[in-house]
Amino acid sequence: MTTSTYPDDLLYTQDHEWARVEEANGEKLVTVGITSFAVEQLGDVTQVDLPREGQHAKRAEVFGSVESVKAVSDLFAPLSGKIVKVNSALVSSPETVNDDPYSRGWMIQVAPASPDDLNHLMSADAYRSFLHKQGE
Repeated sequence: MTTSTYPDDLLYTQDHEWARVEEANGEKLVTVGITSFAVEQLGDVTQVDLPREGQHAKRAEVFGSVESVKAVSDLFAPLSGKIVKVNSALVSSPETVNDDPYSRGWMIQVAPASPDDLNHLMSADAYRSFLHKQGE
């Protein structure tokens, strides 16, 4: 069993991405990153490849990748929408994903195309149950 923690204010995917829903200037924005479980499985992150701002993400499709000492893993968008911000600091400091996956290690910020996409995501409790059922 993993010793990771999963903040209750986030939503989660079965692919181990998290989503934080925020309001900014009256518009909904969703910040996306990977969970501490994903970080533990990857090991030391050595490179993060992210899309450009202005590109569109499509729910459940690849939006980038994370390379570690163990493997290269695709990143899957938890929702569809326009990518309005990319954490470009990860290019020069990819280890930030290991050190702080839920704050400074965020990857993209998306303006949702459809709020219904969020209905497909899990709460922290559901994500913990999902991991437990997977034997992780």
